[in-house]
Amino acid sequence: MQNKFHRRRVLQVAACAAAGAIAAPALARSDCAVFTRETQGQVSPAAALKRLQEGNARFVAGETIHCDLRRQVAETAGGQAPFAAVVGCIDSRVPPELVFDQRIGDIFAARVAGNIVNDDILGSLEFATQLAGARLIVVLGHSECGAVKGAVDDAKLGHLTGLLAQIRPALAGVEYRGVPSSKDKALVQRVAERNVQDAVKKLARAPVLAGQVGEGRLLIVGAMHDVATGKIGWL
Repeated sequence: MQNKFHRRRVLQVAACAAAGAIAAPALARSDCAVFTRETQGQVSPAAALKRLQEGNARFVAGETIHCDLRRQVAETAGGQAPFAAVVGCIDSRVPPELVFDQRIGDIFAARVAGNIVNDDILGSLEFATQLAGARLIVVLGHSECGAVKGAVDDAKLGHLTGLLAQIRPALAGVEYRGVPSSKDKALVQRVAERNVQDAVKKLARAPVLAGQVGEGRLLIVGAMHDVATGKIGWL
């Protein structure tokens, strides 16, 4: 009796696996195929943005796509052609590939506390776009950002002092009363958003990037990730 039940269960599992195998190839071709120079060139800046927006919607809904990452490693070993670049904070709650539901070879991810844009980040983005072909740059800030809180409080700590000083102009760009404090959550959020907006403007003024934007080959946008919900809002 037990053997009969076991055989029936095995057949059921096999049937489910077969059904999944029928549906899997279409998914693999459309969503799990790595980007090549050819397919990258077919993605417009607007389409690149839509791809990230749809990816975050899947992430929030718990419907992320599962691909064979080992296969993607092999398929990208000879080169890469990401369709977008993301400048994000080092915060462990905001990994760009996960919150946008992207995989190996899909996006360039530059991460630094407070998602600031300095010369090194700018140079990296010039490589990602002008030389490597990415069609979109996203500056991704987030709620409850520790770097922004430190900038609001004018914290001092080794090399971090200089980094936070690059966020301070965002504080000067928003209205507030009294002594600024990281305990003021609304202020921290506004400063974080302004910091993203300032970074986007800085990138848009950079000649190499501005030239691509002018030619319609590149889009530069800002966004904010909510660490409580995982949802990304676009600025």
